[in-house]
Amino acid sequence: MRRSLTVALAVALLASTLTTMSAAADLSSADFVDPLVGSAGDGNTYPGATAPFGMLAWSPTSTRGDQTSTGAANGYQYDVTRLRGFSLTHVNGAGCNPGAAGDVPILPFAGDVTSSPSADTADAVYASNFTHADEAATPGRYRLGLQNGVTTDVAATERTAIGTLSYPQGKPASLLFRTSNSLNGSEDAETHLDAANRRVTGSVLTGAFCGRRANGGVNNRKSYYRLYFTAQFDQPVTGTGTWKDATLQPGGTDQTGGEGYATGKDRAGRGSGGYVTFAPGSQVTMRIAISYVSLEGAERNLRAEQPEKSTVDSVAGKTKKAWNTELDRVQVTGGTANQRITFTTALYHSLQQPNLVSDVDGQYLGMDQRPHRVERGQDAQYSNFSGWDQYRAQVQLLALTEPRVAGNFAQSLYNYAKQNDGVWDRWVHVNGATHVMTGDPSAATIATFYAMGVRNFDYRGAFDSLYKQATVPRPEGLQDGGCPGQCVGQRPNLAQYVVSHYAPNDVCHCWGGAAETLEDSVADSALGQFADMLGRTREAAELRARGAYWRNVFNPGTGYAQARNVDGSWVTPFDPASDRGFAQGSAAAYTWMVPQDVQGLADAMGGKTTAVTRLDGFFHDASGNWQLKGGGPLKYDPTNEPDIHAPWLYNELGQPWKTQETVRQLVNSVYGTGPSGLPGNDDLGTMSAWYVFAALGVYPRTPGSGELLLSSPLFPGAVIRPAGGAPIRITTSGRGKYVQDVRRDGRPQRDWKVDASFLRGGSLDFRLSETPATWGS
Repeated sequence: MRRSLTVALAVALLASTLTTMSAAADLSSADFVDPLVGSAGDGNTYPGATAPFGMLAWSPTSTRGDQTSTGAANGYQYDVTRLRGFSLTHVNGAGCNPGAAGDVPILPFAGDVTSSPSADTADAVYASNFTHADEAATPGRYRLGLQNGVTTDVAATERTAIGTLSYPQGKPASLLFRTSNSLNGSEDAETHLDAANRRVTGSVLTGAFCGRRANGGVNNRKSYYRLYFTAQFDQPVTGTGTWKDATLQPGGTDQTGGEGYATGKDRAGRGSGGYVTFAPGSQVTMRIAISYVSLEGAERNLRAEQPEKSTVDSVAGKTKKAWNTELDRVQVTGGTANQRITFTTALYHSLQQPNLVSDVDGQYLGMDQRPHRVERGQDAQYSNFSGWDQYRAQVQLLALTEPRVAGNFAQSLYNYAKQNDGVWDRWVHVNGATHVMTGDPSAATIATFYAMGVRNFDYRGAFDSLYKQATVPRPEGLQDGGCPGQCVGQRPNLAQYVVSHYAPNDVCHCWGGAAETLEDSVADSALGQFADMLGRTREAAELRARGAYWRNVFNPGTGYAQARNVDGSWVTPFDPASDRGFAQGSAAAYTWMVPQDVQGLADAMGGKTTAVTRLDGFFHDASGNWQLKGGGPLKYDPTNEPDIHAPWLYNELGQPWKTQETVRQLVNSVYGTGPSGLPGNDDLGTMSAWYVFAALGVYPRTPGSGELLLSSPLFPGAVIRPAGGAPIRITTSGRGKYVQDVRRDGRPQRDWKVDASFLRGGSLDFRLSETPATWGS
């Protein structure tokens, strides 16, 4: 196992000392991906096997000695080298611990099962240590040698996996299905063991996204999906057994029982599952598939995606080819090996989601808990929408590289809204409305897709639905269930909002009135641009006006965004470092979150010169040193979504060279290779997408627009090949991080932005210098 890391990746890592990539020209894009990037600290990525946009992800569920927790968000933390199984579903980079999914942990165990695994509440017996020397992760394949003597080698397709489980000689060979032990617990589970047919089937009824978190967790401890699985083996099953809570049933074949959604001692010891045994020393090939619709759906998925002669190698090769197809959408040349690994891995993480939730026959579980079939013209149903995070960068990268997937995703979100009484939820997990975060990110997302040329969805129906959500109050908007963090109202207290022209902090039923106002202003501005493109002039004018409501929470007296009460008074005492009135961020950070009206924000601050001086202070200390991570609530935080647009504001403030130097400093100092290579939660590809854009030297100007802001590219060359579209070429000449001049399609480009027509194909040629230039100012 220590030698199992692929030759290609080993060459790439060895090449990191080179200054160019000529020695690694024969490597494919997937060979530059390190799935372990972001798995340490707060990156919350997972290293396991998954296909692009895959439903299934085979990856470890770790343990620190508490069976009701993983000690890591989303199942894996690099410094935790003990696991209680490999789970079938994972979410990339969600911020709460535990996050979501982690369904059906499966543990290869070299020993006899003599007690109930659910009674092993400290994971002292039915778990195994491992070392990273025995771990190899590549796109679509994950291999791990356990200290209990079992080695695993698993490859994934979109909805299935195939793996070789090699048991040591002279020891019992057991395989545990901890069916009820999803990351957040479960309401119910069932396990069925069929020794004669070498098969295990079952399901788990679960959900409870972020169920452990204090703000809204109790409100969200509910079930919203049932995951079905079928596992088949190529070796004879020599024994079976089941368990429920503390009771073990050797020889048992059927069992049910969930764990509930409590934590710690209130859940420990509960749950059900089953195990099968094989002959000692067996090498077992396991084929497994999942479905959110039915067991029959899982079986159809298995037959469709794994032909009878499939092997781990053949499936891994096919999935690697699929990953290369996606990663080749954006190819860079030049740079160091480490830069290439950082860039390609960021692209990999960006394109792990949205995730398929429909079966091969087009069926999926709706938000109304009923089976549905994809709409006419829709290829598949997708989910896992981290809206508050993704609308700022990840959805733009998706629309740029995979516009058809973006359209399918847009239709998927609209389908869910129709099944949810017209409500577009902020954070959709599988088919569940979790209500996480604030604002109306669906409006910003769908408007952005349309602005970037995505058309393969019912965009007129989607606009009408989003407009209704933005203008017609609903009773849940007056509820405080789940607040803060998971407030059930998607446009909370909308009736008061349209009267006050801001969200009053004392009656908003939201997670911070100032944050809600700023978020809704971005959403309404984007929706207004959407309306304008559809020829809906009345709605466009109304929504554009609402896009300026941010002004009503900008306090000229303090110079910051600040929460207000319903009577118009400012919420006091005020401290720009405080999050009072905001959601996961300070007033100092949120004040800059006006991408739709940067000139207006500058005017409110006293002009561009004042705004630039203040922005300088956001990124530097009093001595002019960079403060790009860990500088406190008054400084820039690259891990926090409301901040990530700020480096690009210098373009519109007349000093684009400062965007160039700030973005380059972030690219070089905050992102990198290895497990600590991400600054914070990847948030379903958001932070990775930011890096991809930054390294290319372009960035989305504002939601609802197809315009791109310009900076200095990191690589000498890049080609973006959108699926079904014309290529976009970006080249650089000269040295340094400052833009001397730019030519678009051979003609001088004097502006710091390009319009949406550039997305249809073209070229940008940058000439760089080592000193600031006046280009674009």
